[in-house]
Amino acid sequence: MPLSREDVLHIASLCRIGMDADDVERMRQQLSHILDQFEVLKQADTAGVSLSANPSERSSVFRDDVSRPSLSQEDVLRNAPQQQEGHLRVKAILED
Repeated sequence: MPLSREDVLHIASLCRIGMDADDVERMRQQLSHILDQFEVLKQADTAGVSLSANPSERSSVFRDDVSRPSLSQEDVLRNAPQQQEGHLRVKAILED
């Protein structure tokens, strides 16, 4: 599906991308080739293929989220360079 120069310029303006004439022609060719590949994919016979959100049979690779006791306030503040009234004290990031 060949794209026109105007199509590429329209896409570039939507993306807020500046292009010179060489860029437009290169992108026109590349995008046209990508669209041609989608046309090839449309011809693939998928009649016997079931729908799937994930083609992999892999389950979650993350560990189970198990709760466990946290550190005590005393342990957390033990190595704090600055503390105030039982809290960590840090330098101000935003000024009033």
